[in-house]
Amino acid sequence: MNTDGIPNSDEACVKRLRAKFIVFDGPDGSGKSTQRELFGDRLEAAGGDVVHCKDPGGTDFGNMIRSILLDHDLSKMDVRCETFLFMASRAQLVGEIVKPALAAGKIVLCDRFISSTCAYQVAAGYDMKRVLELGQYAVENVWPDLTLVLDVPIETGFQRTGRQPKHAGKNRSKHAGQGMLLDDVQTDAMEARPLDFHRKVRNTLLSLPETYPREVIVVNGVAETQTVHDRVWEAVAGATL
Repeated sequence: MNTDGIPNSDEACVKRLRAKFIVFDGPDGSGKSTQRELFGDRLEAAGGDVVHCKDPGGTDFGNMIRSILLDHDLSKMDVRCETFLFMASRAQLVGEIVKPALAAGKIVLCDRFISSTCAYQVAAGYDMKRVLELGQYAVENVWPDLTLVLDVPIETGFQRTGRQPKHAGKNRSKHAGQGMLLDDVQTDAMEARPLDFHRKVRNTLLSLPETYPREVIVVNGVAETQTVHDRVWEAVAGATL
């Protein structure tokens, strides 16, 4: 039993998460993809029907949008245009993958979602309310039931990915968009962002429990993989959902 008296066996967790949408988010190098996969494997071992997806992309149309964002010089793209593209990818992901899976009673686990756009756009100086309003239009009522933010210091995340953060950087505006949400983006683009920007991203993610429309739980991601997995499992067991 957890502290609320709810059974937290694996089978009970699978039953409780039926038709639920859970997002794994966090700074670069936080281990969100690893933890999503471990969590999904454990649910499947207990009989859960799990659907994994990634944002942005995850559909044919979403992958075309992803290609635009990844394979072209976006230095002249207005940040609002960039945000619309990310939201368009999410709209397709929700309509094609997430909604049908939830309707079938499956558990949907996703790498990143609107929470990431909130973090990167607010860090770049844009209004949280506007980002959430646009997100509402894109996904309607299909917000994640729970978003898990895996938190690690920015320096730790860079060490894990082998990247080198810079304490200062020229052309900040050029690198203030959301391109780093693409995990296959070029390393030099990540490194071109000043360290202060990455700290703002992290701080915005940490503020999401007070600002996001649905439940957000921050999980300490600094530990061995299994220890973090145990923390994730405990966090989900204690979530209101």
